[in-house]
Amino acid sequence: MAPRDVLKRLAFSAAVLGLLGLAVASLPGLDEIRDRLGGAGPGWLIAALALELGSCLAFVVAFRAVLADRLPWRTSYEVGMAVQGTNVLLPAGGASGLAVGAWALRRLGQPSERLTARTIAFFLITSSVNFVTAILAGFALALGLLPSDLPVSLTAGPAALAVLAIGVVLVAPRVLPRTLGAGVLEARALVRSGSLCVIAGAVGYMALDIAALAAAFAAIGDVPPVGVLLLGYVLGQLGGLVPLPGGVGGADSGVIGALFLYGTPLGEAAAAVLAYRAFQLGLPALLGSLALLRLPSATSAASATPRPAG
Repeated sequence: MAPRDVLKRLAFSAAVLGLLGLAVASLPGLDEIRDRLGGAGPGWLIAALALELGSCLAFVVAFRAVLADRLPWRTSYEVGMAVQGTNVLLPAGGASGLAVGAWALRRLGQPSERLTARTIAFFLITSSVNFVTAILAGFALALGLLPSDLPVSLTAGPAALAVLAIGVVLVAPRVLPRTLGAGVLEARALVRSGSLCVIAGAVGYMALDIAALAAAFAAIGDVPPVGVLLLGYVLGQLGGLVPLPGGVGGADSGVIGALFLYGTPLGEAAAAVLAYRAFQLGLPALLGSLALLRLPSATSAASATPRPAG
């Protein structure tokens, strides 16, 4: 992606976020949200920012462990952060960022066959954390291990669907095309290897993001019960599949709607999610754009540096 295109995309995303902020600040009927945002605790907002930064860095750790383990840490950071920035600027369910990462890694000499399988594996590993979270939180709520008065359809239901999805992925290599099947097998091998960077990076990427959302709630008012927060988060993220910059609108309404469905007051959920999304979108957009601008020179310099064999 050319630097001019990066700046255009960044400006467009900033405009979308600005319009969203203007709407919250001026539209009638949003007084409660404005009041809650205006009274947000600065200490908790700083905590949300720090946690979101930790989530971005955890993504880089997992990305390097799966896709860029042969590269220096600095180069891995540039590529991994560029992937996150692209996912905000060019929304496509995460595919656009991985395409940029694949382009950069090919320039750095990654073999195409290994790169394709590992790209699929990375997507599956990071996505599986959401499904596992839905399973644990859903069944914990349904069985009374976490406090809840929610119907079973809203607790065990999503958990059962997540179990089904994981089961489909586990048997997929037998029926999928060779390339996709190889990616599934690669993901299983990476998880079974017990690599701390793979597992801790993938888990930390999501866990710290949820913690940032919890900090935003603490800044606004009360944090929802942990089971509600976890299920509302993982189900609401499906809204991010809507092709808007960073999922703006889709992911926001998805998480707000899911949390409201699980009993969180609507005004509180809306204010907290909007505060959280300012960090969740703004930080990767800023750091990712800087990485994208540096990526051509970073990949050229790294590819020109001799690396020891093996």
